Amino acid sequence: MDLPRVLIQDEVRRALLEDLGRAGDLSTQATIDPEKTATAMFVARDSGVVCGLPHAAMAFEAIDPRLLFDQKIPDGDQVSPGTVIASVSGHARSILSAERTALNFMCHLSGISTLTSNFVSQIAHTDARMCCTRKTIPGLRASQKYAVRCGGGSNHRFGLDDAILIKDNHIVVAGGITRALTAAKASAGHLVKIEIEVDTLEQFEEALVAGADCVLLDNFSPEQLGEAVRINRDRAALEASGGVKLDTVKAIAESGVDYISSSQITMSASTFDIGLDIELR
Repeated sequence: MDLPRVLIQDEVRRALLEDLGRAGDLSTQATIDPEKTATAMFVARDSGVVCGLPHAAMAFEAIDPRLLFDQKIPDGDQVSPGTVIASVSGHARSILSAERTALNFMCHLSGISTLTSNFVSQIAHTDARMCCTRKTIPGLRASQKYAVRCGGGSNHRFGLDDAILIKDNHIVVAGGITRALTAAKASAGHLVKIEIEVDTLEQFEEALVAGADCVLLDNFSPEQLGEAVRINRDRAALEASGGVKLDTVKAIAESGVDYISSSQITMSASTFDIGLDIELR
């Protein structure tokens, strides 16, 4: 799975600048001979799905293009404790100065891909797709959504310009569901999909009549979702959101909805533990 370099260059550059500050790596400069070389191994200490190797490679390249980064497995692979994920060889000073930035990206993104994979495994027996949302850390959206894909999930909108999603506050200001949808359809280009959020079955039926392409069923119970699927008869794509957790997602998927979205997979993932073991050469 590829992630274009241009999408992450600024993320990695900002992270390195934040870490190096105004004077560079004082600890390494003070203690490490500039001629010393080393090899460092990235080793998994958890079980899960690895992600962020392009970010790590770019961090080392930015610090020192002479470093050799050897990726052992691709992003999206399952790993267990002790798995060697990658290695980097070259000047020890350069390795140590980029180490934290590389690990920060890998540990954070692998946590997202692992949690996503856990959700996906709960609904694998259904046709539902697990999606992330726009609730991402500012500046890291492309990378976090990439991590979701590495974990087997799907991406919702990348931004406000992807599609029209009419939320509850839009409906209030626009004057109701039918008015909001009518205005959106008059404004949208022929390739732009229109989704609307509803929180009752009555609102859902109004949205269907008004011609929504997709309906977001917010905080519906599994029973209500099943009723919405029955009423829908494949007229619109159905997305369930709200109250989506590892112990609830299976029942939500079994209701027959097409998509399940949750901010948990990008905003609540635990850090994946990866160690960097270094040896002098």
